[in-house]
Amino acid sequence: MDKLTIRRPDDMHLHLRDGEMLRAVLPETARHFSRALVMPNLVPPVVTGREATAYRDRILAAKPQGSDFRPLMTLYLTEDTDVHDMRAAFESGLITAVKLYPAGATTNSASGVADFTKVKPVLEEMARIGLPLCVHGEVTDPTVDIFDREAVFIDRVLDPIRRDVPGLRVVMEHITTSDAVAYVRDGGEDLAATITTHHLVINRNHILAGGIKPHYYCLPVAKRETHRLALVSAAISGEAAFFLGTDSAPHADAAKLLPCGCAGCFTATNTMSVLAELFESEDALDRLEGFISVYGAAFYRLPPNAGTLTLVKGDPVTYPASIAAGDDFVTVFDPDMPLHWRVED
Repeated sequence: MDKLTIRRPDDMHLHLRDGEMLRAVLPETARHFSRALVMPNLVPPVVTGREATAYRDRILAAKPQGSDFRPLMTLYLTEDTDVHDMRAAFESGLITAVKLYPAGATTNSASGVADFTKVKPVLEEMARIGLPLCVHGEVTDPTVDIFDREAVFIDRVLDPIRRDVPGLRVVMEHITTSDAVAYVRDGGEDLAATITTHHLVINRNHILAGGIKPHYYCLPVAKRETHRLALVSAAISGEAAFFLGTDSAPHADAAKLLPCGCAGCFTATNTMSVLAELFESEDALDRLEGFISVYGAAFYRLPPNAGTLTLVKGDPVTYPASIAAGDDFVTVFDPDMPLHWRVED
């Protein structure tokens, strides 16, 4: 096969930032994706319907001319989230999900949740109205090894929440372990997971072997090869509980290359080529459309996109090493393998 036409895809986990960075990176996603679930961890975070409206308007203003891209907005869950405001934002169609960040877990998560008992009324209302909760699934206990934080989160936090709030619809964001894959498979129809482009193709050796590679550093951090293979198996399985959320996370190179550099991989530019290459290598091109265009929309109870996108295979494809964002540059993710698939113009 050297040509594949699929429904236009959705990115169910995306960071667009704001200001000049937003204007620089949005075209990279809007080029191929019809919709994206936009993360609310700005500074300050997007915690109210009014703030989500303002952020949505800034995103729409930054769209390339002629683009039909639609941002799917989220609210940042805090211990002070107003239940009535959240419900009104959902019922009006403004927001698609609420995002849970354990306080201190990742970029701009200082306003996240430390005491989960304080958000139980919010979670109960979300279960009642069918509003999904997206979770960054890592504990922040400094005594827990960074490579174990996802598995411990499932046992200590997520499973107790789901038992305590039955019917809560949950998306485990950017899963990185075989533990998470197994938990989702046993979790029933109210549980799903996003898998990123970069976690499908890198393991922790890419970050650490032969010298530290800051542009492969992300949170959750990439794990052992056995875990990467479990993610690949889930992505190509055709199981509707697993779908794409790139977690494409732009940072200026100057911020990535600091002694304490920012976490995130910027994959928006070449995700389609990387995924087509990977799925072909697994003899699973026929399941690519489900993973990127069908299952995510179905879980969020959205209609599938009407448009199509065509991928063609040919000579190796090259992408720019970085894109400009004002006076800064953002490095494009290097998948460490040749790419032969591109989106047809």
